[in-house]
Amino acid sequence: MSNLFILILIPCSLLIIWLSWWASIKEKRYHGLYRFFSFESILLLILNNSSSWFLNPFSFAQCLSWGLLLISLILAVIGFLHLIERGRPQGRFENTTLLITSGTFRYIRHPLYCSLLLFGTGIWLKNPLNYLSLSLGIINALAIYFTARQEEREMLKRFGDQYRSYMRNTKMFIPFIF
Repeated sequence: MSNLFILILIPCSLLIIWLSWWASIKEKRYHGLYRFFSFESILLLILNNSSSWFLNPFSFAQCLSWGLLLISLILAVIGFLHLIERGRPQGRFENTTLLITSGTFRYIRHPLYCSLLLFGTGIWLKNPLNYLSLSLGIINALAIYFTARQEEREMLKRFGDQYRSYMRNTKMFIPFIF
């Protein structure tokens, strides 16, 4: 490993630990434990694939990658805005006091996690034949899934039957499919 890799990895990992673990546990929201693995795998994907970002810029994998990264960014911005504007958060933005069932949340329950899934997949596609990248992409997908499942348990406790009904009417990540 290069010195630059270590200089980036350590402070970024410490920040991820603080954001994912400490902030979530303090609020008794334990999905941050799973989310840590998503953020960390994305960080490692970025570092591992950094030399491949602009190789063969018009290949199918690169074009698909940039498309997923763009959709991820749009979905993240819209999801954050909906949480802040419609969820009436108390304290941190994710501690909503109202269940959001409009906008992107009308079609999928987890637009921000879907964004992370698309982001990780987009970065993986920068170097898809690399075994480490593939492994990190799988870790990211699994971590996102388990994060969403844990958060759903938390939302069921918070919103009860209203959230249960919402779960029946929306998909987890992909509208009308999954």
